[in-house]
Amino acid sequence: MNIGQAVQALKLGSRVRRRGWNGKGMWLVLIRPGNAMHSSAAGRFCMQECIGMKTADGNMQPGWLASQPDLLSDDWEVAE
Repeated sequence: MNIGQAVQALKLGSRVRRRGWNGKGMWLVLIRPGNAMHSSAAGRFCMQECIGMKTADGNMQPGWLASQPDLLSDDWEVAE
């Protein structure tokens, strides 16, 4: 898949990844509003929709940004 197809798969609820990623078990998911909150002394706020990455060390990193190689690659696939 290309990046456009990967984004469509995210919008349909799939997890996606690149075959070329080195980190074991890494994938992306669309985090919908209401699934994450920010809490601090400033208050409690719903996060807006964003793409999150499940990292190789088992954490979720919200706000993933694509690199130029990510944008131009055709090795995207649905993560089962």
